Amino acid sequence: MQRSHIQSDFSRLSLNQVTTRRWSLREAVEGCLQAGVPAIALWRDKVAEVGLAEAAHIVRESRLRVTSLHVGGDFPAASEAERRARIDDSRRAIEEAAELGAEVLSLRAGPAPDRDIDTARAMVVKGIEQLIPDAQERGVKLVVEPLHPMFAADRSVVVTLSQANDILDRLDSPQVGLVVDAYHVWWDPDLYDQIEQAAGRIIGFHIDDWKPNTLPHMSRVMMGDGVIELRRIRTAVDEAGYSGPIEVEIFNETYWNMPGDEVLELMKERYVEHVL
Repeated sequence: MQRSHIQSDFSRLSLNQVTTRRWSLREAVEGCLQAGVPAIALWRDKVAEVGLAEAAHIVRESRLRVTSLHVGGDFPAASEAERRARIDDSRRAIEEAAELGAEVLSLRAGPAPDRDIDTARAMVVKGIEQLIPDAQERGVKLVVEPLHPMFAADRSVVVTLSQANDILDRLDSPQVGLVVDAYHVWWDPDLYDQIEQAAGRIIGFHIDDWKPNTLPHMSRVMMGDGVIELRRIRTAVDEAGYSGPIEVEIFNETYWNMPGDEVLELMKERYVEHVL
């Protein structure tokens, strides 16, 4: 196994911090360095645990590439005051991303507050639009990430790449792009047409797998343990002009309860077998 790792190219591989959720930020950074993973995607709660200044020092000292910061957005809200508060929080997230050297701020659309899903989607577009000047000033890209439709009620009213592409068309800003997360979009019959439609606007690619017949919080698994054609999706994303980092983002207590170094070794092995 180790010999195949030495011969493999991990230059695009990034650990999304949630995959080793039990690790602190420093532990995740040190784990990446020891495993030869050159990049990391950070979460704001883990940054807050040590403080922004210390988190920025840790990642700068490590020389790891910080591929993204998670998460801002959650734009729809029942009142104008709540919507302003969420925009203000996302502005703080942009500042945090810039301080950490993160290339991208991941935006979660958020659910509809009052069953009015069309109005909620309009709030998402308006919210992102308000953030563009701040992101431009700080040199941070904003990413729209469609989630699987099963999350529409509680996390995101944007559930397809088609919707994400439409949002990008409306915003018409080089500061905003989309992320293709295999777990969320693999099922879509328009997937490959929409990836092609997104050519030049993909600024993130997340890999994981979908295990059938499991509860949602356990269905996201390591690459190769599910049903997704990961290499086909990676090829399509590459052909659409994306050559950036590939984040492994897995929410699953099975991996959270494993030693982090074992998770990273398994992640590398499956990346070679099912993605490259």
